[in-house]
Amino acid sequence: MKAYFAIKYYPDARNRKKIEKISQILENQGTSSFCMIRDRENWGKKRYSPKKLMQMAFDAIEKSDFVLVELTEKGYGTGIEAGYAYAKGKPVITIAEKGSDISNTLRGISAKVIEYKTIKELEKLLKPVLV
Repeated sequence: MKAYFAIKYYPDARNRKKIEKISQILENQGTSSFCMIRDRENWGKKRYSPKKLMQMAFDAIEKSDFVLVELTEKGYGTGIEAGYAYAKGKPVITIAEKGSDISNTLRGISAKVIEYKTIKELEKLLKPVLV
């Protein structure tokens, strides 16, 4: 299995630890992941035009089995990626820390929505979804 991992973009990669922890959860369950900031932008060291970035994202989504959207913090790109995946028939799994604002639109296109308190709890909640 391969997941496209969508998460809010920060030029300074301040959410790197979260990306790495969630990627490890996926890996532990036998799911490889693609994350734009990690795999194409090398944690902010490489820059691409917005058009090129979105084309790379769309290509990666098409090669993935599903899209995992981390929506604790909203980002424009995550919504576009989720919508594209849904339009292409790819399952969308949305995860977010409890109390996060998940729009009804995203809830509507998500095959599963998981709200968690800690990364450890996320691992337990995500495990049956990835089997």
